[in-house]
Amino acid sequence: MSLNTTDTAEHIYAHGLRNQWHPVVPSSFVAPGAMRKVTALGENWLLFRRSDGGLSMLADRCPHRGAPLSLGKHLGDRVSCWYHGVEVDGTGTVTSVPGLPGCNLEGKRLVTSLPVREVAGAILAYFGDEEHPEPVDLTLPDPLVDDEISAFLAYAEWDVPWRFAMENLLDPMHGQFLHNESHTMFDGASQAKFRIRETDRGYFFEKTDQRGVNFDWVELCRTGIDWVDLSIPYPPSAGPGGAFGIVGMACPVDDRRTGVFFWRYRKVQDWQRDTWRFLYRTLIEERHWEVLEQDRVMLEALPADADQQENLYQHDLGVVRLRRLFQAEAKQQSKAATA
Repeated sequence: MSLNTTDTAEHIYAHGLRNQWHPVVPSSFVAPGAMRKVTALGENWLLFRRSDGGLSMLADRCPHRGAPLSLGKHLGDRVSCWYHGVEVDGTGTVTSVPGLPGCNLEGKRLVTSLPVREVAGAILAYFGDEEHPEPVDLTLPDPLVDDEISAFLAYAEWDVPWRFAMENLLDPMHGQFLHNESHTMFDGASQAKFRIRETDRGYFFEKTDQRGVNFDWVELCRTGIDWVDLSIPYPPSAGPGGAFGIVGMACPVDDRRTGVFFWRYRKVQDWQRDTWRFLYRTLIEERHWEVLEQDRVMLEALPADADQQENLYQHDLGVVRLRRLFQAEAKQQSKAATA
């Protein structure tokens, strides 16, 4: 069998792993009665919110002549192609061919439709392959579904490969240097030793000689979707709720661009919840965007082959573990696609 370029392990590793869920865009990007073209895993898709408020995600390609459905019209529970008016519903089924009623295209499911879910202000989609079209089980991060936890979503797009964005999160030591002048990561030792601690859903990469001071640990979780959890200590002046947590995810837009999702959260209830949310919006949020901007500037400045010309040391064990995991999965998916 000849190898399709998109089936190579290199392509999969560069554009994003299949057979799992990925975040796509914030829910607010698709207003009621609206549709939006998005790119994810190097492919073009159409998100549209149906008249019942639900979302559908279709390949952005009319089954007739291949025109982008995103240039068409929103018809409530379906879209019509601008080119010849062919109508497609949220399942990818052609419902009408106005130019030739009764045409054999009608009633056929000819457009790929992805399973989608909306969670904590974000749209998640399942990206399978031909062998795994049905979505895998999805266990959501506790901080995004726990009623006692209040979270804010921060979203940005960076001109950086998705794997660089994920590796940055599995590198706690950069907090002591890159973010040293931030409002939360100015303290702590500039030297540390790390260990990997395996869990039933991934692994912790953590400092062995410091806890509760800086960006001292991170957990990679693989629960049908890849995400990380981390905690940064907060002073009492930042309001109630104790440590400040972050759930992070990354959407591979293509091989050079990434959508990053960061939910900043604290466990607070009642009046403390209101206090925390007020402080976040009026004082803390701007500071957090400054920290994210530091990450963006550094990652976008890395050369495309940065991971090919490195000299790593003990602090990089979390990154090495992540690369091996993702590369092995990319090879496995490539092998299955060409078997």
